[in-house]
Amino acid sequence: MIQRIDYSKASPEGYKAFGGVYVYLQNSGFSKALIDLVYLRVSQINGCAYCIDMHSRDLLKSGLAVEKLLLVPVWPEAGGLFTSREQVALAWAESVTRVAETGIPDADYQKAAAEFSDKELADLTYGIGLMNAYNRLGVAFRLKPAAAV
Repeated sequence: MIQRIDYSKASPEGYKAFGGVYVYLQNSGFSKALIDLVYLRVSQINGCAYCIDMHSRDLLKSGLAVEKLLLVPVWPEAGGLFTSREQVALAWAESVTRVAETGIPDADYQKAAAEFSDKELADLTYGIGLMNAYNRLGVAFRLKPAAAV
């Protein structure tokens, strides 16, 4: 495998701009656990090893049970392990991340809009978009997960 650039050093202003959105979302009112679950699920869909590793570690550090972490990829089949709010956020994250496949149907939007305020839904969607962008950077430039360094 060839060595790829460190995008944060190649374009520090772009990296800083993404970081600003990340910081905003950390202070937007969502629980850290909810936003990290969404980040993890988006990263799993996109196959970003670096982000999967980082968000899994963050969730474990915050006290998330290992059993719950392991069931994130199959959350719809996990019974009551995930709260209603987490389920709606994860469903919205999947629909938005797979936009080329889903087209984000009205039914998905209506479920998300029924659970989240307008601001929350906008912020959640910013977070999903941000993580999709970070995943593309991570995969494009082959960031190594902490476990592999």
